[in-house]
Amino acid sequence: MGITLAQAEQAIAAAKAKSTELGLKMNIAVVDAGANLVAFARQDGAWLGSVDISIKKAKTARFFDMNTGDLGQASQPGGSLYNIEHSNGGLITFPGGIPIKDATGEVIGGIGVSGSTVENDHAVAQAGVEGIK
Repeated sequence: MGITLAQAEQAIAAAKAKSTELGLKMNIAVVDAGANLVAFARQDGAWLGSVDISIKKAKTARFFDMNTGDLGQASQPGGSLYNIEHSNGGLITFPGGIPIKDATGEVIGGIGVSGSTVENDHAVAQAGVEGIK
């Protein structure tokens, strides 16, 4: 089963709390197992350009069931996945996207966060994943 709206909203709430704690303004997207948008939040003042990036990070994490930063490592020049970011209508291959798994380890969705450094984006996305009950 894919992520529920209630779970997606929990992820958004936890990510927003972490973003606020860090003094950041983020765009946060959650997709289901089919990479369809389930929930989205744009904090007041978050960059407009990061809306699309956050959604693509969430989709990328689900398409490949791995953290977007890990995919980025494999897509560097000379890497086995070089230029993969041009597939699937455009992927994001830097940190801030994380697959969401259920208690059995099955991927049920993905979260993507954008609006700060990639380290902060990843930290806020991780808080979102951890916020799902």
